[in-house]
Amino acid sequence: MYDLNVIENAVKKVVEEMNITAKTSAKDDYVKIGVSQRHIHLSREDLDILFGEGYELTPKKVLMGREFASNEVVTLVGPSLKAIENVRVLGPVRKNTQVEISRTDTFVLKVSPPVRPSGEIKGSEKIVVVGPKGSVYLKEGVIIANRHIHLTPEFAESLNLKDNDYVDVVIDGVKPTKFYDVQIRVRDDFNVEMHIDTDDANSSGLKNGDVVHIITK
Repeated sequence: MYDLNVIENAVKKVVEEMNITAKTSAKDDYVKIGVSQRHIHLSREDLDILFGEGYELTPKKVLMGREFASNEVVTLVGPSLKAIENVRVLGPVRKNTQVEISRTDTFVLKVSPPVRPSGEIKGSEKIVVVGPKGSVYLKEGVIIANRHIHLTPEFAESLNLKDNDYVDVVIDGVKPTKFYDVQIRVRDDFNVEMHIDTDDANSSGLKNGDVVHIITK
């Protein structure tokens, strides 16, 4: 027969150890990971062509700031004439359409997009986007998003960082890794989170919610 007092004391000890570990790992220079799947941001004009005049995106999941993942998806077609379907549209609409894919996706589509910060699409790769009501030929707009970290002003100040600074990031885990020159983005409606694509996540063994350590320059 089990001694309930012994069991209760053992459980308390485990809980205390877990709390100590959590407090130790919750350092000020640690941020959590958000793995970014391939997606597209649409301009008002392209949204009308792809989904119909006056169409409005319907939110599926709230992201950070003003952004949301919508229920709407499109198909990407590159020079290979092979398609990648069910590419999520993120809202709200933007001034310019932007497609963000991984390096692995480029092997399917046969495109060569540059690695860029979000919004910097001048001279980037071309692609065809197909929606339920029409298609759009983008003369530019396809990029591989650079590694970046979203910070609140308070968090950035605590590390003496500002918008567009660059830091290194250390990953402790089953595949210890160091990412160099990760861009800092600061805005008051951001969550504290580092965004990487699926290729970086797979190569370093990271998943949503894991934490990484910022090394300031």
